[in-house]
Amino acid sequence: MRYGAILRACRERAGWNQEEMAFQLNVNQSDVSKYENDRKEPLISVFHKWATVTNSQDVLVAYMAGVEGVTILANILATMGTGIIGFIKLGGFL
Repeated sequence: MRYGAILRACRERAGWNQEEMAFQLNVNQSDVSKYENDRKEPLISVFHKWATVTNSQDVLVAYMAGVEGVTILANILATMGTGIIGFIKLGGFL
């Protein structure tokens, strides 16, 4: 599954660069780059922490529920900072 673009969108929505994200996750910046470019698959614990520190838990729920990546990205862009309520209103789970 391609998840890199979703992770990048969550990071950018939080307003962080890769170095700041790496600090939050306690990993190297190169790992963040690999995750975002689909060259390394994050453990579920890393994915969970990524969603938590970027306040993107709605994305984690959608991902785990099998919502298509394009739908997740569209909703991230449409709801920049609104969280799960905006996601549901846009039909992310319908």
